[in-house]
Amino acid sequence: MTSLTQRTSGIIQRRRTGKDGAEGGTNNDHDENAPVEDVDEDEHDSKETRLTLMEEILLLGLKDREGYTSFWNDCISSGLRGCILIELALKGRVEVEKAGMRRRSLLNRKVHCKNATPCGDVLLDEALKHIKETEPAETVQSWIEYLSGETWNPLKLKYQLRNVRERLAKNLVEKGVCTTEKQNFLLFDMTTHPLVDSVIKQKLIKKVQDSVLTQWTNDPHRMNKRMMSLIFLAHASDVLENAFAPLSDDDYDLAMKRVRELLDLDFDAESMKDGTNEMMWAVIAAFSK
Repeated sequence: MTSLTQRTSGIIQRRRTGKDGAEGGTNNDHDENAPVEDVDEDEHDSKETRLTLMEEILLLGLKDREGYTSFWNDCISSGLRGCILIELALKGRVEVEKAGMRRRSLLNRKVHCKNATPCGDVLLDEALKHIKETEPAETVQSWIEYLSGETWNPLKLKYQLRNVRERLAKNLVEKGVCTTEKQNFLLFDMTTHPLVDSVIKQKLIKKVQDSVLTQWTNDPHRMNKRMMSLIFLAHASDVLENAFAPLSDDDYDLAMKRVRELLDLDFDAESMKDGTNEMMWAVIAAFSK
C-alpha cells in the first residue's frame, strides 16, 4: 500500500532558520561507545506519566496549540499500526515465526500470537484478538494494511482499527497531556486536542534528540529497543522532523546523519543477532522496503 512505501525517498529536511543554539541543542564531545542502559518503560518513576509508543508518535505529530495533526500527513495512520505490533511484541504477546533453514526474509514470515493475555489497553487487545483468531497467519506488512483498513479484500475490512487517532488523543486527555476543544473549519466542526502539559512533550522531544546525539552508540543493539522503535516509527509516520526542528544546524545535521545510518541497516541481518526482537525489525522492514 502507498502509506508503507512513501518514506523510501529518505528523510525530509527542515528549512534552515539560521537560529543557533535553540532548545534541544547538545554538546557532541562525548564517548560514542558509552553503553546505554536498556531501561523498560515500566521501571520509570511511578509518578511519571507513561505513554505508549502509539501515544508518543501521536504527541509528536500533534500541533501544540491547534491540537490536530497535519492535514498533509498521510503516513501517521499506518505508522500507528506499526506501533501496535511492536508494542505487542515488547509485551511478549506476539512474535514472527522462525526464519527456518531457508532463512526466509522478515517480510515473508507470519505473525503468531505468543500469549493471548489482554494487555489492558483497548487498541492493543483489539489487535491481539484479531491476530489470535486469524487462520492462516498473516505477515507483518499485511497486518499493518489490515489494521489500517488499506486492503481491497472486503473480507479483511473487519480487522480495521477505527478512530485510532481520536482514541489515542482521548488517552492523552485522560493522562492530562492534552485537553479537548471544538474548532470550526467553515464547513464543519472538528474535535481538537491542544497540548496542556508542555513538560511531557518537551521530555519526549529531548529523549528523541539525546538518543541520536549525547546517548548515541554505533551499535543499534545497544540502544533501548523502545527508543529505537520510536525513531524508526516517527520517521515512518513523518513526525520525526518535529523532534529535530528545535536543534541547532550542526546538531540537526548530525542527528539526521545518524538516523540515516539506522535506516540504511540490513534489517534481516540485524534480526538474526543475539538478544534482538524480530518483530521490531520486521515492522521496520515493512516501512523501509
